[in-house]
Amino acid sequence: MKHCHTMITKRHIKTQIAIFASVAFFIVISLIWLDEIFDIPHYLFGAEKTPINWIESLFESSMIIILWISSIVFINQFLNRIKYLEGFLPVCSFCKKIRIGDQWVPIEKYISEHSETQFSHSFCPECAEKHYKGFFNPDD
Repeated sequence: MKHCHTMITKRHIKTQIAIFASVAFFIVISLIWLDEIFDIPHYLFGAEKTPINWIESLFESSMIIILWISSIVFINQFLNRIKYLEGFLPVCSFCKKIRIGDQWVPIEKYISEHSETQFSHSFCPECAEKHYKGFFNPDD
């Protein structure tokens, strides 16, 4: 059942991207606070010592949190759009084969490989009339 594995993998990737982005934003916020508390430029580069400015750090952290949330929302929208676009299957208008990469496979094969569906071929009354007129009466 490849389809379920693919769905789990895509969901897993979406979670991994959100976690990665969250960790990156958390690191940036941590660096802002570490800089404010320990005055890193003063110790590393000999810059002039500055006092702790809590309001500036809170403001910067708030702006970064807004960017963090916005990034997660936009990433989620983009991934949903990709999922939507991947949902299209190119189907031949005549034979109903599905294009996978550069190969055309019968629809039955594609569905069987991507689900637990099994096929039992039959024909509808319209096709019976069209193809077996005079040989078969579907009402019998």
